Amino acid sequence: MGCSNCNSCERSETRGCGTSSVFDWLYQIENPKEEDKLLTEVQFKGERKEFYINTNQISIRKGDWVAVEGEKSGHDLGKVTSTGDIVALQMKRKNKIKEKTKLKKIYRLATDLDMQKWRKATKKEHEILKKSRKIVDEFKLNMKISDVEFQGDSTKATFYYTAEKRIDFRELIKEYSKQFSTRIEMRQIGIRQESAKLGGIGSCGRELCCSTWMVDFPVVSTSAARYQQLAINPQKISGQCGRLKCCLNFELESYTEGLKDFPDTKIRLKFKKGDAKFVKLDVFKKTMFYSYLDSPSEIWSLKAQSVKEVINLNKKRFIPKQIEDYIVKEIKQEAHFENASGKDNISRFQRKRKQKKK
Repeated sequence: MGCSNCNSCERSETRGCGTSSVFDWLYQIENPKEEDKLLTEVQFKGERKEFYINTNQISIRKGDWVAVEGEKSGHDLGKVTSTGDIVALQMKRKNKIKEKTKLKKIYRLATDLDMQKWRKATKKEHEILKKSRKIVDEFKLNMKISDVEFQGDSTKATFYYTAEKRIDFRELIKEYSKQFSTRIEMRQIGIRQESAKLGGIGSCGRELCCSTWMVDFPVVSTSAARYQQLAINPQKISGQCGRLKCCLNFELESYTEGLKDFPDTKIRLKFKKGDAKFVKLDVFKKTMFYSYLDSPSEIWSLKAQSVKEVINLNKKRFIPKQIEDYIVKEIKQEAHFENASGKDNISRFQRKRKQKKK
């Protein structure tokens, strides 16, 4: 069954496509390193990706489904996302370059029998997820089961969960093994990883970045919101995971560079009419807003250069007359539109009807 991102994929609707792909910008390299030719990146359910080595030198390319060595036993099924030098760079970026010798193997290209067994296993995931949550409620454990993933050969099921404290789930695993007749593995994940697995639509109207293209979760602090002049409102700057939005970091560098051109906002401007205090600023327009202490409701906009000029005058013990002499004057320009024929009369196509003679 295909999906909206790749018509050739055969994932079931319950598992999703997992579109956190990597563009192979090294595909034109003619002579890659010999030791890196065998490196392969394989994607499984959602955003989970692992690195493997093609020791048997099977002819594989991006988009192929392959059977790979399981984590402890058996085999798993995944889709090849990239091969060669770019995989080596990905491993270097994730500090896994020393693990080259310990990489698991790619067994073969997935056969029809492999795909049938895999589809049969993945169809059970949704129902098992429901049952597993009911069992957790019965055991009264303070944890949340986020997702279930079966191994390709249907011999193991991995349950992903979130919990605030350490959980003793030994009895829970026994019950799961009894109910689902398979090997059970419990894997704890963070709240942000849970959001990436479940997916959704952000406040911007697009799919969540963490469930589409992001592969890492950088640290986001409230200072990122302050640099961008955003109100510290948890409802507006928090994502669906309940943590600060990852997109607060996307433009942070541009804001920090732009703020270098602004003077200290704590300095008050002195005028004969009265002192003025800082209200807010517009980083990219290089504009600062001030108001008199006596009339805070009346706000004036000044260019950052003008503010620096007033501060320098105040340091020289010179006090300007009023802030109105430095405000940004808005220049209104009238737009003139001209059509292809050089005429601007909108009624030029209307035919004048001749009056009939009586």
